[in-house]
Amino acid sequence: MSEKLKREFIELLEKDREFRYTVAGYLGLSEILKRLDRLEEGQNRLLEGQTKLWEEVRSLREGQNKLWDEVKSLREGQARLWEEVRSLREGQNRLWEEVKSLREGQAKLWEEVKLLRVNYDRMRKYMVSAFRDLKSSLGVAFEDHAASFLELMLEEMGYPGARVEKKIFVHGGEVVEVNLFCEKPLVVGEATVSVKDAREAEAEVEKLLRRVKIVEEKYGKPEMIILSVARPTDEAAKTLKDLAERHGIKLILGKEIEEELAI
Repeated sequence: MSEKLKREFIELLEKDREFRYTVAGYLGLSEILKRLDRLEEGQNRLLEGQTKLWEEVRSLREGQNKLWDEVKSLREGQARLWEEVRSLREGQNRLWEEVKSLREGQAKLWEEVKLLRVNYDRMRKYMVSAFRDLKSSLGVAFEDHAASFLELMLEEMGYPGARVEKKIFVHGGEVVEVNLFCEKPLVVGEATVSVKDAREAEAEVEKLLRRVKIVEEKYGKPEMIILSVARPTDEAAKTLKDLAERHGIKLILGKEIEEELAI
């Protein structure tokens, strides 16, 4: 603005009241417009701040939802953990029951062992007594001692009341005697006092096997075949052991029993 125009403008302000009011009004409106502009800028800043605040609130809400999901997951995991703990406790209880059952079974087993020990002692005493008597009464009485010994042995094997006796068969028009016979369980055996050599040992085994065949024709295959010899020689004992093993015969030697029982 030139100096001249400025002077004229000032003069008008000083001299022209209406112009002065007009300018004053104009100047006031401009200020208001400026204030309005500033107010609008402030409002825009407030809106921006409010928008950011809402964004922050939304972020917090999303974080809160994630936190609840995590809490829910932890709660579910805790529930599964309690189920696992409960299952482990139930398994432990079953294990203790099994241990208790095993302990009871062990106690019963010890009772059974104790009973077997008592029965063994009884059998030992019986055999000691029987074979002491046998030493002074060898002969026909040996068959009776062998039968008593076999009955006791069968009882210990689980056949209480098993009866061993002589049995007469008629085979091919010939009377055949089996001097150790039990029907239940089926047992066939022979008892003899002495066997002097290998030839006599073979003859005794052949004699026993012939009797086994006779019994098989009527009763079927025996569960046990017994050969009891009171006093075999060393030569005979060796042959008897070999033949007994070959033919599935249970061999009972008086000498071996005497040594075992220290009669």
